[in-house]
Amino acid sequence: MSRDPLTLGQVIGDVLDPFSRSVSLSVLYKNKLVINGSDFKPSAVVDKPKVEIGGDDLRTFYTLVMVDPDAPNPSNPTLKEYLHW
Repeated sequence: MSRDPLTLGQVIGDVLDPFSRSVSLSVLYKNKLVINGSDFKPSAVVDKPKVEIGGDDLRTFYTLVMVDPDAPNPSNPTLKEYLHW
């Protein structure tokens, strides 16, 4: 059984199709690394994050979005797949 938070939280399969990572990605809020499944208080994410995307091809473009797949909470996802930015 997978221990990946995206799989355990049913993001993979419900929101996203299964995928293989092709580049490295790091997102930091005030020098705190965001990892899948982590929680941040709204006050901790007021400022824009520092985003680093790896890869060797500088001609490649990526789109990064922040969504909440079960907003406001998993037992009552009335705002399911809420787009923050």
